[in-house]
This record gives sequence, structure tokens and C-alpha cells, in this order.
Amino acid sequence: MDTQNNKLISIIAIIITLALPIDTMASSLGAYGRAICKSAGFFCLRVAHGESWETLWPDPEERHIVMSINRLSIPLFPGIKIAVPDNLTGMSLIDFSPFPERIDPPGEKLILFNPRLLAWAAYLPDGQLLRWGPASGGAGWCPDIQQSCRTKIGTFRIYSMGSVDCKSTKFPIPKGGAPMPYCMYFYGGQALHGSPNNLPGFNASHGCVRLLVDDAEWLRNDFIAKPSKGYHATKVIVQSYAADDVQEQQDDGT
Repeated sequence: MDTQNNKLISIIAIIITLALPIDTMASSLGAYGRAICKSAGFFCLRVAHGESWETLWPDPEERHIVMSINRLSIPLFPGIKIAVPDNLTGMSLIDFSPFPERIDPPGEKLILFNPRLLAWAAYLPDGQLLRWGPASGGAGWCPDIQQSCRTKIGTFRIYSMGSVDCKSTKFPIPKGGAPMPYCMYFYGGQALHGSPNNLPGFNASHGCVRLLVDDAEWLRNDFIAKPSKGYHATKVIVQSYAADDVQEQQDDGT
């Protein structure tokens, strides 16, 4: 996909997160994809009874691309509309990145999370984009704790990491236990972590940044410089929520 289309995807992503009202969780599901599928190079697919990610896209790479474009990993259900590229042949996920291919060299490895784009990116020290993926950040309001749960904006460093067995000690209230595989803590109790089948296409967490489990495993094991005693590891930048009405609604995950 060419640069112009990449820019179009980014612009549409920001518009959809700004313009859509906070409604019920059901109406939020799929809203991101519904906006993108109206643009050149994509079409809208309405899921029918009996269809799933696996039946629609038996090829794992193509399935990964479509899930990432829609910022979804939840099971599909009849009636939901999703965005599908007109052509997947020979394409890779990087072709659909909402992030620039190159940024000013940071001089070190860098992870970006953009809650407007519902996506993360990993950059090399020379500023080259290495990988990106879908994400879900902290919601604007969490009814169970009666306060905002937005992910902290700013620049941080990974200071602690867990294994595939990492779990929340707090959520769901009162005893915790929510799976957080490959957790990578960067601020207080907020972490990047895998979220099995739990990316809903909007910001829905208690403050953590949910990722596809495979993405979290890759970041944790293959990208991040490991923290050690007295040393905090890879830099993480959480970019701004665009406005107070960024589409977000807390669900019962972390």
C-alpha cells in the first residue's frame, strides 16, 4: 500500500475516535473498521452466521492483517461489519501501518502507543519502523472503581516484566486474576501485555495497554532491552488521547 493510503488510514483512525459518541459497548464494537472500510482500497464485510476469523481467512498471515486493521481480536458475531483490503496478495502488515515508516532517529529502541490510533509501534534506534500492531488502552471511565482509567501519557521505561503466566493482582475486583501474559510494566500498575481474544476496537482497559498475545510475546522476548538492578529498560512513549470524547468504554478486562 502506498504512502498516500497509509496517511489516509491514519487520518480516518483519528477522525473515528474523535467523532463517534461514547455509546453502548455493543455499538462500539467494529466502529473502527466500519470507518476504514469506506475508504479507497477497502470494502465492508458483514459477518454472517457461522463465519469466524478462521473460516473467513484460513491463512494466518491474512487473518492477522485483517484483525489488526480492525483493531479486533474478539470472536466475530453475525452482523458486525469489518474492513477488508481489496487486495491481500503479497501484502504484509507493515504495508497497512498507521505510523510513519521512519521517524527522527531516537538513538535507542522505542515503543510508541497511540490511544487515538488504537495501535503500538516498535522503532529501531535509527528511526526505522520494525513492527506495529493493534492495541487497547485505558478507558475514560471505569464504573467498578468510579474513576478515569486512561493510560498515563508521557515517556517511561520498562522496569519489570513477567512471563506468559502474568496475572493482574487487582482486576477483576476484588481478587484479581485477569490474564496479562508477557506483562511489561512501565508506570505504576500499568503495563503492556497480551490480552487473549480481548481487543474490542476501542480503549477499554483499567489503564494497561492490551496487545495481541503474539505481539506481547515478541516485544517481551525479542525487542525490549531487559531491565536489571538499577537499570530501566526500553523507552515507552504513550501519546495523547485526542480529546475528552475519544471513543472508550471500560469492560471487565484489565
